[in-house]
Amino acid sequence: MHSTDLFKNIPKKYHPKGFNILYEDRDIIVGNKAPGFLTVAALWNKTATIHYALNQYVRKGNSKSRKCVFVVHRLDQDTSGVLIFAKSIQAQQWLKNNWKDTVKIYYAVVHGVPAQRSGTISSYLTEDEDYVVHSSRKDKKGKLSHTEYEVLKEVGRFSLLKIKLLTGRKNQIRVHLVNLGHPVVGDVKYGRKTDGRYRFLALHAHSIAFKHPFHQAPLHFTAEVPGYFRKLIDYAY
Repeated sequence: MHSTDLFKNIPKKYHPKGFNILYEDRDIIVGNKAPGFLTVAALWNKTATIHYALNQYVRKGNSKSRKCVFVVHRLDQDTSGVLIFAKSIQAQQWLKNNWKDTVKIYYAVVHGVPAQRSGTISSYLTEDEDYVVHSSRKDKKGKLSHTEYEVLKEVGRFSLLKIKLLTGRKNQIRVHLVNLGHPVVGDVKYGRKTDGRYRFLALHAHSIAFKHPFHQAPLHFTAEVPGYFRKLIDYAY
């Protein structure tokens, strides 16, 4: 799907830092989020977010403008990849209401080599007061979550996995890959504490397929992986 020229007419200084716009029309904005950027405001950071930057972008510097974008889904701060925002409440609600039909594919570089080349990880996920997500196969108080994976390539002590996100819980992929025994490279929160030597988390939202909220035409977007993925595993991403 080719992008429109809408964003090309907006001065460069208003283009959102950390978010490479792939496509924009009157209803949606789709882009590739860089690692290290928050999708939305957090308690410790209200303005250095993609959401805030896109609000400034659609206002084109007009402080009196009430234009804004609406959050459809989120990526973890350290996760890169394709991200959708709506330009109206109607578009946002349509996308959220039909989110179960959206196909989301991720790449992850993990430690070690999974015993099974493919499979589905399922567990109940809950978040504690410290914003840490916990996984249980028995505690049904959490939200039942499913992550499908396939090993694409093995190189020494790392493996490249293709992930299909069947549900969309916070930190789901990271927690499920720890359950599998193969944490994401660079994940100091859930994986190996010694992974602080890696600058970024090796988790990338590679592609997303969904129907347009207005005319329902099928859309498919891919986001190029950051360079450090190729340094870990050389692959035709």
